Amino acid sequence: MKLIHQSPYFTSYQCDRQRSFFIDFKHKSVKMSLCQLLAFRQQINSIDLDSHFDGRNKHGFELVMLCNNAHLFIFNTYEVIALKDFIKVTFAMLELNSMAALNS
Repeated sequence: MKLIHQSPYFTSYQCDRQRSFFIDFKHKSVKMSLCQLLAFRQQINSIDLDSHFDGRNKHGFELVMLCNNAHLFIFNTYEVIALKDFIKVTFAMLELNSMAALNS
């Protein structure tokens, strides 16, 4: 497995042999296909961070279901902010790696 990106809360890996991706959430590692990873990105990007600060989300938690409801995660505001950044950087690294592979 190749390390894609590591942050304080999350780590992403790519396994070419299995054609899958892994995201380590510190307490749990989740295997995803590319389609599931794209759906996860869409789900994370759709989280409204403003609601965490303007009183609409009083508790500051987000429930996220992954991989056809096989996994349930509860993230606090700090983790949501880190997760949004983590997903952005993970996809940027994937794009850079694919461009490097095309050029070689």
